[in-house]
This record gives sequence, structure tokens and C-alpha cells, in this order.
Amino acid sequence: MLIESVFRRDRLWRYVPLILWILFISFASTSQFSAVNTSTVLRPLVLWFLPSVNETQLATVHFVLRKLGHFTEYAVLAYLARRAFISSSREFLRRYWFQCAFLLIVVYALLDEFHQSFVPSRTASIYDSAIDVAGGITVLIILKLLRRNSRARTA
Repeated sequence: MLIESVFRRDRLWRYVPLILWILFISFASTSQFSAVNTSTVLRPLVLWFLPSVNETQLATVHFVLRKLGHFTEYAVLAYLARRAFISSSREFLRRYWFQCAFLLIVVYALLDEFHQSFVPSRTASIYDSAIDVAGGITVLIILKLLRRNSRARTA
């Protein structure tokens, strides 16, 4: 009974952060995070840091920050997926963590943009999905290289 409880707690500890992050990404795809709404927060911040910026520059900075948000969301997703899969009780997930995490990132990036196509204040873009995947694959590659280097040092 105690072993089963520990096993269940370990599984929750592995997967709950990943699931919560996926839910956050879903929430970020709603109208709450539309460009109009994020500008009410980002505009004052940008003007505080860069008081002499003009409207065109402000629009560019806002655009870039939103795209960095896409990249970062999926970079975190990649990290959490790797964390969950590499310590999974399932041999398949442990062995193929990179491929499984990459598949999760691609599928969820596409589903996220598909969802946004139904939200009136949002626009769906395959380019945003590409940015999402780029954020995820960047972190997966970094983590794979770090793991390979640490194994080489211990060998």
C-alpha cells in the first residue's frame, strides 16, 4: 500500500506540472491574451523602459514580445515534457523522451492555433506554430546535448 502511494505521488509530481502548463497555454489562447489585451500591459511597460519610443517602434516591440511569448511557452513545455518523460515508469517514454516530447510540442502547437481560429479576437497562424515548435525544439536539443555531455564526463 505504501509503495503504491509513493508511486502515485511520484507520477503526480512528474505529470502535474506538464498538465498545468498545457492548461496555461490553452488559457493563453483565449481572448484574455489577444494583442489588444496584452497591449494594455505591455505598452506601459515598454514606455517605462523606453520613454522615447514612437508608435511604430512600440508596435514592433509589442509584436516581438508576443512572438517571444510563443517561443518561451513552448520552451517551458519542452522542459516539462522532458522532465516527465525521462523519469517515467514507462520504458518507451524514458527511451524515446526526445521524440515523444517533440511530438507533443508539434501536436499541441497546431491544436493551439486551430483553437485560436475559433476565438474572434485571435488569429490563427502557422507561423506562430513554427515559432512554438522552434522554442520547444531549441530546449529539447539543449537538454539532449547537456545529457550527452554529462554522460561523456562520467564515462
